[in-house]
Amino acid sequence: MKKTTQALSITLAMFLTCSNALAKSCCDQEKVQVYAHPSLMNADATEVKDADYVYRIGGKVLKQKGRLGFTNKENTYVNAFAKDLLNAMGNKMGDKQFDVKMPIQRGELAFMLAQGLNMKQIAALKSYTDVTSAYWAVDEINKATAADVMIGYPDKSFKPDQAITKAEVFATIAKLIDVPYSNDGSAPALKGRTIQNIPTWAYGCTKEVVASGLLDNLPDQNTLYQAEYLSRYQVASLISELRLRYGSNGKLIGNAFSATPVAVKIKMLDRIDAKHSNIGDRFIAKTTEEVTVAGQTFPAGSNVIGQVVTVQRPGLGKHPGSITVKFCEIKNGDVVAEFPKEMASATADSLKNPNIFARILGLPFTAAARTVGIVGRGAGEIVNISGNGLEEYGDRLSDTFVETFTGHLGRGVASFGNSFVTLGKGVYGIVKTCVSGVFGIVYEIGDELLYTIVPSVSNSAALNPNEEFTVIF
Repeated sequence: MKKTTQALSITLAMFLTCSNALAKSCCDQEKVQVYAHPSLMNADATEVKDADYVYRIGGKVLKQKGRLGFTNKENTYVNAFAKDLLNAMGNKMGDKQFDVKMPIQRGELAFMLAQGLNMKQIAALKSYTDVTSAYWAVDEINKATAADVMIGYPDKSFKPDQAITKAEVFATIAKLIDVPYSNDGSAPALKGRTIQNIPTWAYGCTKEVVASGLLDNLPDQNTLYQAEYLSRYQVASLISELRLRYGSNGKLIGNAFSATPVAVKIKMLDRIDAKHSNIGDRFIAKTTEEVTVAGQTFPAGSNVIGQVVTVQRPGLGKHPGSITVKFCEIKNGDVVAEFPKEMASATADSLKNPNIFARILGLPFTAAARTVGIVGRGAGEIVNISGNGLEEYGDRLSDTFVETFTGHLGRGVASFGNSFVTLGKGVYGIVKTCVSGVFGIVYEIGDELLYTIVPSVSNSAALNPNEEFTVIF
């Protein structure tokens, strides 16, 4: 069964990759699409990867956590800043598959600070003997040290590839915030639990970071408490919280940051939803008010271009599925600007549903496509079950004759009996596939009819035409 699902998954992945190839240029990052329809005939999730996408086929639809959602649309999310930051760092390093669980290094911390906080160059460059002009993070190291957020060593080295302890990370973060805290000489603690591997010199700065609330939701809390180092992912999440809590309201200490919030008011032109959209799909919205992004002024009516990042199809249990989007850039004629990586909030100001005429026109196409898809997957699975079963059946018969005529009659009888077990498993698999397929068709068509009649049931996982949003970066 698992071999069958994997084969079908690969075919599906190849088809979807081709259909979305034109959409990759907008936002280049890992994308995940989850199919959890009951018609997939398998409760086990199978993950298929290619150069650009990850497809997770089957399994249960789980509500996403730790993502920024749209107000009034609890199942529509915006791509996480921490993941964006890690992707940008991996691309800059030339290693898109680097391990995010590895300890953070000094050069990597400088990159995250400079990129995550939009650091400006505010002073003359400092020269370090071990940071050449060709080093991947030289610009970010220059910005972080010029802003005096990080410093080098007395021997004029920076040691960019040296792991930086969590105490040193906290000391760096503490330079950027001003939060009251109690420093009574005791070891720092979070939620009543002592944070280990903090030397006495870092007690104060660690307690300040704890008091700021930046560590409350940090991933992998056990590592935070026990390990000497934080992971790349933990630090990216920490920078995300720092930017969100302090960067957007000007509370960061120093003048090295460009963190003025940008509010973009938009009206959707396209439909993007968990039922019908695929990863990589681009969508376009129009601004409804003038806005300045990256120093460029864009009038009302400018194009806002986004992309679908993840999709979880609706599943059983009345779950509407979920969808994650990314706002990539804004355009007005030849003037183009990329949006900042971090979003502070996203609010649905005006909710709309596609009108009944549009929904009725779209129904037969979706219903037909879903039916063909289910029948195709079912037929392919039956062929694979039959092929695998006949192969195994032949092997059991072969074992029967070999074992019997070499003097092991008991083993030959057992192999002959197992051949019937193999036939029974194959018949069961085929019947299960047929029943599941019929159920899947009924479910899919019923679900689409429900959407046509009562579209509000899936509105929480959709961005519909003419809906208006305020997105703050």
